[in-house]
Amino acid sequence: MEGLPVTWRRQAKTLRRYGGETPAVVLDRCADDLEATLRERDETTLSLVEAARESGYSREHLGRLVRDGKIPNAGRPGAPRIARRYLPRKRQDPDAPAGPRLAHEPGRRQVASVGIVRSIIEKGID
Repeated sequence: MEGLPVTWRRQAKTLRRYGGETPAVVLDRCADDLEATLRERDETTLSLVEAARESGYSREHLGRLVRDGKIPNAGRPGAPRIARRYLPRKRQDPDAPAGPRLAHEPGRRQVASVGIVRSIIEKGID
């Protein structure tokens, strides 16, 4: 998903080359919005309980990693928090991708957004 803004900007450049300024602007704005959302997601901090639920590692193990300085403490001493971007991911299935399932499968919102952008590229905005 992190590469999607780059792809959209490349498509916007192509559209501009062929006179498609309006859909190019839409793609650039979508890329900006997605980058902001990804930055916000990565900076979100989680309690050890939340981090354990998301990562697959135990709260105790994550707490040890923070205490040992292997993961930066985004909280305070005695109440550690972990920024999502530093959260280790435990693989459950060797063939499954690392990280939460939703990070690798497009949700309804993403599928709808891609459909809207494709429609704008193909048909333009009237």
